[in-house]
Parts: sequence; C-alpha cells; structure tokens
Amino acid sequence: MEYAISNSTKIRIQQAAIGDAQIDRRDAALALFTPQITAQTYAYYNFGRSIDPQTNTYFNTTSFHNNYGVSAGYDLFDGFKAVNNYKISKTGMLIAESQEKQVEADICLAVMEAYYNVVYYRRLCDVYEEQVAVAEQALAKARRQEELGQKGHADVIQMEADLADRQYDLTNTCNMYNDQKMTLADLMFWPVDEKLEIVTDFRSFAGAQDDSNSSSVILSDSEESIVSFALEHNPDIRIASWKELNAKRELNTAKWQLLPSVGLYAGWNTSYYSYQGSQTAPFGEQFRNNGGEYVQLSVSIPIWNRMSKHSAISRRQHALDKATAELYQKRRDVESEVRRAIQDRDGAATAYRQAQRKAEVQAEAYTLNLKKLEQGLISPLEFQTANNNYLKAQADEMNSLFKYLIKQAVVRYYNGVEYVNQ
Repeated sequence: MEYAISNSTKIRIQQAAIGDAQIDRRDAALALFTPQITAQTYAYYNFGRSIDPQTNTYFNTTSFHNNYGVSAGYDLFDGFKAVNNYKISKTGMLIAESQEKQVEADICLAVMEAYYNVVYYRRLCDVYEEQVAVAEQALAKARRQEELGQKGHADVIQMEADLADRQYDLTNTCNMYNDQKMTLADLMFWPVDEKLEIVTDFRSFAGAQDDSNSSSVILSDSEESIVSFALEHNPDIRIASWKELNAKRELNTAKWQLLPSVGLYAGWNTSYYSYQGSQTAPFGEQFRNNGGEYVQLSVSIPIWNRMSKHSAISRRQHALDKATAELYQKRRDVESEVRRAIQDRDGAATAYRQAQRKAEVQAEAYTLNLKKLEQGLISPLEFQTANNNYLKAQADEMNSLFKYLIKQAVVRYYNGVEYVNQ
C-alpha cells in the first residue's frame, strides 16, 4: 500500500490540486490584507499639434514627453468579498487534502483486494500441486497393481483421467495467479522490468483466523458508534459539508454586492518634456519640480447593471440548494455503506467459521477415502468425488477468510483506522 501511494499518478494529480488550493489561499490572503500597488512609465514623441504644459496653449512643435508614476489602492468595503474568498480558499484547502486521503483509501483498498487474490491463487496452486503429486503416486501404484492383477485397466484409465484433471486445474490456477500478480503490480506502479516478490505465507493470517473465531472481536464495536463516527469524520461527508459551507459564503457574498463599495487610493507621479528647437529644464530638475501626489476616496453605488447581481444571487442560491441536497444524499449513502459493511463483516466471519469446519471434516473424509482407495474398498470415481469435495472445501475456506479480512478492514476504515495502518 505504501509503495502504491508513493508511486501513484492519482496521488500526484491530487497533490497538484493541493498546490493549486495553496496558491488560491495565498492569493485570497494577499487580496484581503495588502493593497494593490502598481508602477508605470511611458514616453512618446508628438509630431502634431499639442498643448504646452507651461503656457497651456497649442503649438505645432515636435515634443518629447516622459511620465513616471506609482499608485496604491485598497478596497475598504467590497461587500465582504475578500473576507469570504479567504474563508472559501481555506475550506478549499481542506477539501483538497481530504480528496487526497480519499484517493489514498481507494488505492489501498484496491491493493489489498489484489494482494489477497494473489495469496488466494498462490495457496490454491499449492493445494493443486499437492493433489497432482498424490494423483501421480496413486496412478503409479494402480499401474503396479494392474500388473499384479489386483486392479482392472478401467480403474487405471480413470485414475489417469483424474490426474489429467488435476494438472489442468493446476495450470489454470497458476495462470490466474500470474494474472492477479500482474494486476497487483499495475496497482502498485511496480517497474515492469523488475520482478515483484510477494510474501504469501498462509501462516501470516493466523491472527485473522483467531479474530474470526472470537465473537467479542467481531462485535466489539457498536454499530451505532461506528455510524456516528463515520458521519462525522468520513472524507466524503466532510467534503460535501465544506462544499455546502462555501456555497453559503458565496451566496452571502453575492447578496452583499448590492451595497456600495468603498475604495481608498493614493499615488505619486512626475514627468519630463522637451520641445524641438527650444530650451527646457534638465531631466533631474523637471523630475523634482513636476512631481505630484494624490489621495482618492471613491464610492461606487450600483444602480442598474441589467439584473446581473440579482441573477448571481439566484445562481448562488441554486448552488446552495444543490450542495445541501448532495450533503444529505452523501450522509445517507455513507450510513448505508457502513451498516452494510458491518453486516457483511459479521456474515463473512460466520461463513468463514462454517467453511473452516467444513474443510476440517472434508480433510478427514479425504484421508479416510484415500486409505479405502489404497485398500480397494472404493472405486476411483468415488474417490474423485471425495477429492473434489475436499478441494472445494479448501478453496471455500480460503475465499471466505479473505472476504472476512477485506470486510473487516472496511469496517475499521469507517471507524477511523486508515487502511495503511491496519
């Protein structure tokens, strides 16, 4: 799981989204707490009629003009737009981080399921390898008994067919193992030119088997407490809740835009000019003497803007209604998912205990039938039926165990334990 998270392109995409959210938060903070400052300069030649800045009269002499200026402005009141935008950007940061956690959980669950599939088919391959070895030994013994006249040729042929079936099942199972191993490598973004070594020791799941046999472990958490925790801390619900909060802030901002806005501005500028064929003051002297400052307080009163502000309010109201409905739906979905996960976990634990008991009985029956086959008390066909039951019981036991482990992990995740920490 850790390797998959560290190499996943989905995580890299989400980290880029977090970077954008950080930039949005920075821009909103600067817009709220700092003024806007600009500096400008320009220079131009005038070849036609212009105004003499000294006499304020027209003349037709070619002139050169050069201007410098610095200005600063700050919105004293903008309908709380900057304040709300800053709050929205902080919530947006939380949303991006929760979405990253959500992506991590999806990756971990997919890796977990793929890993259990690999272990399942690897263990099944081991079982079939044992069955093939037993079938080969039984066939060799049957052929010897046929030579001694203790078995008929039909029995030998039947055992050869049974061996062929076991070899066919082994091949198919090994192919499925390789396929699931490739799936796991893809989910982990494992390098294609490196071999992926996976620990599939069945004894590592002994603790889970003990847990599944203990009702106190399975049912230790109250269903209502898990549901309550999930409704408060689940990333899906928190994201939906933050989106609803942002929708409320955007609606309030749109409503406040109907009020006048107030801004404070200040600046300084100077200029230099010269005329063709005339004597003008030097650049430094003009730069000092032509300098001027200004302070401006402006009030902008919206009177008629073709109903654009009212339309914005209606759209924000619809967005809030949508976000509220999505939050309600998400809470309903998560609650259903949690209750279903708990039910599936408990059902999987019960199924595993039953499958475990069935596997024990079938293993004992298989051992007895193998002895009967060696003594000639049952036919190869009867032994094949018993063998198939034994194989199915083993497969069912492993399958039910891994289903229980996955369902148990899902419930723990809803109860606040990340998949990677389980």
